Amino acid sequence: MSSNSDANDILNEILEDSKKPESEPQSAPEPEPQSAPESEPQSAPESEPQSAPEPEPRKKPFNPEEKPTRNLILIGVKPLVTYVNSTLTQLSTLPTVTIKARGKRITQAVDVSQFILKRMHSIGYSISDVRISSDALESKDGKTRNVSTIEIDISHN
Repeated sequence: MSSNSDANDILNEILEDSKKPESEPQSAPEPEPQSAPESEPQSAPESEPQSAPEPEPRKKPFNPEEKPTRNLILIGVKPLVTYVNSTLTQLSTLPTVTIKARGKRITQAVDVSQFILKRMHSIGYSISDVRISSDALESKDGKTRNVSTIEIDISHN
């Protein structure tokens, strides 16, 4: 049991040290700066007083309550239900949400809008506008290609 008594001795030493008042650390005396030899003041030509540089405006800290809400859902490679949930979440706070897709994903955008209309018909969502266009994009091989886009606006009645 000598190891147990050693542990008790160490613990007692720590407790005694913590009970002692700590002495304040003494700061080293600062060396006094030596004065430079005085030279005769020369008359300098008077110049215009320099204005102090204007402080840069402070950036406001990030406030999540001021975060702008986006009313655009971009359709990509995620599962369909992800976009349905995102759209419904946005529609709970905004009057209109736009679902946008390009190329092969146009069918998914239509599926998302129809899912919301058919499954949530008791809430009263409707398609307020549909815009179809094409964008000129440069492909990997350097050629310019036209890619179809669709934007579907869903509104709360």
